[in-house]
Amino acid sequence: MKNNNGPNAETPDARERLLDTAIGMFAQKGYAGTSVREIAEQAGVSKPVLYYYFKSKEGLFLAILEIAENLQQQILAEVLKSQGTVVDRLLLLYRRVHEEVEAHQSFYTMIHGLIFGPPQGAPNYDFSRYHRHMIDVIRKIFNTGLAVGEVKKINADDVAYLVLSLIDFCLHVDQVQPEVSDPQRAERLIRLAFQGIEQGTEN
Repeated sequence: MKNNNGPNAETPDARERLLDTAIGMFAQKGYAGTSVREIAEQAGVSKPVLYYYFKSKEGLFLAILEIAENLQQQILAEVLKSQGTVVDRLLLLYRRVHEEVEAHQSFYTMIHGLIFGPPQGAPNYDFSRYHRHMIDVIRKIFNTGLAVGEVKKINADDVAYLVLSLIDFCLHVDQVQPEVSDPQRAERLIRLAFQGIEQGTEN
């Protein structure tokens, strides 16, 4: 007997369609404003198919955030394996993050709205983990440069928070003020931070 609650030949990519659809709808309408029925209809599947893969809207939501964290981990692993100066590697970090934000705009809009927007009734999730991962990688990059005398001996945590603040600010501005979007802004600010703006003291 055929099980109508599971996937079938007509929906071989149902799971991916549900994920893509939910990301777009959560980004546009928020978590609370999006129903299981709407997601299933937009994805072209039945509600039982959604429940088969994700158990619930909460399960679908958490699966999306797991994808986001895995994507971030791939970027960070790539940057940690890279060669070059501290600044070169930090610029690569920003470029890769910016590229993925551009490629997955709905992803970023959804997460941005959950962090900075009004409460949406979404399940509790530790969004600070994204920042902790970034801080850890920036710290490691800086300490690598410190070990070979490339940078001054200063607090690595302060450097990590400075660089992350610049990256976050630039991504945030691009999100809320697209009319002044400038993909080169973060690179200029990171270079400026490492060059400094104080004139040298005359001897």
